[in-house]
Amino acid sequence: MIHIQLDHTRQISEGFDVEMEQTAGLTRTDIVDNYRLRLGESEYVPLVVGGMGVNISTVELALEACRLGGIGHISDAMAPQVADKRFGTKYIKAKNARYIDTRDLLDKSTVKFDLEDLRQAQLALVQDAMSHKTGPGGVFVNVMEKLTMGAPAETLRTRLAAALDGGIDGITLSAGLHTHSLRLIEDHPRFRDAKIGIIVSSVRALKIFLRSAKRVDRLPDYVIVEGPLAGGHLGFGSDWREYQLHDIVAEVLAYLCDESLAIPVIPAGGIFTGTDAVEFLRAGAAAVQVATRFTITEECGLSNSIKQLYAAADEEDVVVSMVSSTGYPLRLLTSSPCLGSNVKPQCEPFGYVLGKDGTCLYLDAYEATPFDLDGKKLPVTERICLCYHFAKQKVYTCGHYVYRLKNTTHRLDDGSYQLLTVEQVFTDYQYSAEHEIALPVQRQSA
Repeated sequence: MIHIQLDHTRQISEGFDVEMEQTAGLTRTDIVDNYRLRLGESEYVPLVVGGMGVNISTVELALEACRLGGIGHISDAMAPQVADKRFGTKYIKAKNARYIDTRDLLDKSTVKFDLEDLRQAQLALVQDAMSHKTGPGGVFVNVMEKLTMGAPAETLRTRLAAALDGGIDGITLSAGLHTHSLRLIEDHPRFRDAKIGIIVSSVRALKIFLRSAKRVDRLPDYVIVEGPLAGGHLGFGSDWREYQLHDIVAEVLAYLCDESLAIPVIPAGGIFTGTDAVEFLRAGAAAVQVATRFTITEECGLSNSIKQLYAAADEEDVVVSMVSSTGYPLRLLTSSPCLGSNVKPQCEPFGYVLGKDGTCLYLDAYEATPFDLDGKKLPVTERICLCYHFAKQKVYTCGHYVYRLKNTTHRLDDGSYQLLTVEQVFTDYQYSAEHEIALPVQRQSA
């Protein structure tokens, strides 16, 4: 990989031949900025920054992507927790107090979210983002279906409606097939105003969603196709290595063409350079979704110490594990403190993964784990308390290419890695060519 160093990321665009020469039907120099994503009447730089939770894709990160002309996502994962930290509210404390009597029980069937608290938390986050929005881009929210919260339909409807009430530009439906999600909000006045998209990992999943979308006469405005190299939870089984993002995207594009459906397709997962992005854009994609490289930006919500772990990671530090209490594969760093933990189930303050009957795979694993001779619970190896560990930033989810982050910045004299800004990473994607990565001006050690 070639590296170049520039005084400012805005200079990346200088020096590239914008009047490109045609060679065998392809451009000799092609960059992301030569393309645009069109969603209805809106036009964007074809870069979508994914909604990394919990609060990894912060409001500040999303707003920067928007200011630069792209689309930035916030995530609604654990919105009450994020709102408490951001606004000083007490949603988590109140929920914990409300269900304190079940703390020592494994039956969590009575633990539910207060829908008004949930609505207020989601509304506050979205309104905060939209009130500070600048630039020609968009601010979207990533809404996960699998956050069942003990009442799947009720809590999902609340989260979706609150995002629309808050004026969000778009909603990306993720972590599930969302066969009933559109129906939950079809009576909302912004149902056909806001952009709505779906994340899928196969043509089969897209077909299932489209059947439900046609029943409410509301096709998605875009489709994000997430491949097996993405970060966090994967839409694949243990055979994820057998799939390639290029192949899945080609199948989705062919299917939509056969069905005469002009829905923009946005690949995601493992797109590390602007040249990677251009390859998909040339092949018919409308934009790309990227995330991993933004984890070591100043605006990212990870703590600085965790950002340093991401920047220093090697390929052998990345694992795809089945420890998630969702039952889906999870890509994370092997240094994640959640692994081998024996924390008591934290359903009273959190409980985002609880099923409608109060069950969770971590509850089962915790109950089955024996105690040592001193009466201390042994490490729970099969599952993790996902809610607690995400809340405490102890699950280091990452994309497959996290180990390449060290090649995008400088290692300083004190051994730490220089953090970037969203603008530096975004603009590098936008203007770089031939897999070049523009390094920032090197700072002295802190």
